[in-house]
Amino acid sequence: MGSLDGKIALVTGSSSGIGEASAHALATEGANVVVNSSSSVEAGQAVASALATDGHYIQGDISDETQCQALVEGTIERFGRLDILVNNAGWTTRVDHADHAALTNEILFKTIEVNVYGTWWMCKAAMPHLKKTEGCIVNVTSIAGLRPMGSSVAYGMAKAALNALTEDLAKFHSPVRCNAVAPGLVATPWTSEWGDLHTSIAAISPAGRSATPEDCAMAVMACVTNTYMSGTILKVDGGTTLAL
Repeated sequence: MGSLDGKIALVTGSSSGIGEASAHALATEGANVVVNSSSSVEAGQAVASALATDGHYIQGDISDETQCQALVEGTIERFGRLDILVNNAGWTTRVDHADHAALTNEILFKTIEVNVYGTWWMCKAAMPHLKKTEGCIVNVTSIAGLRPMGSSVAYGMAKAALNALTEDLAKFHSPVRCNAVAPGLVATPWTSEWGDLHTSIAAISPAGRSATPEDCAMAVMACVTNTYMSGTILKVDGGTTLAL
């Protein structure tokens, strides 16, 4: 018997990385999980098939409000309820913080659309269902939303907005709990070519390495299972922010 038996979770951006690890962690505790990706369909289907419980895959791009609504509706259609929403899907690209000319409007708009608008639309669509089940939301943000660092200033802006959204939802939408997991640099397929950053974090961080997806998934599970946590921004950075 798991602590989440009978619960239904929707994890956006869960075909790899933090989302995939979180989907497996939720399933291990008994939750049935909806896996999502915007384009990696085969990978998402493979994750759903490999879960310990009843996994279900739904393709959807969260930068489109209609597709956010369809993700939630598809979850309800398949399982009849929603208890846990993990907003993991995001997008970034590396741009030097000091080089404002390199931060094009295209990069800025996409960063905000996926990370901020998409998360907001998912929360908005899911909230009526989560209120029925007294469920919870976990937003995957970043220490870039707490300190001037990360892949770009646009990414930091977006993640700071999500930290603010997390606290607002926690304050005004009880009984739904809302928390955020704010990782430092994570070793995922997305960051596999960022070797210089991984090396610098290993040298700076007291932990001596970048985070793994499993490190972050454990923090997601803490936010889900601790029913007295709400409005918390939980850093998972190996002490990196303490060293800077």
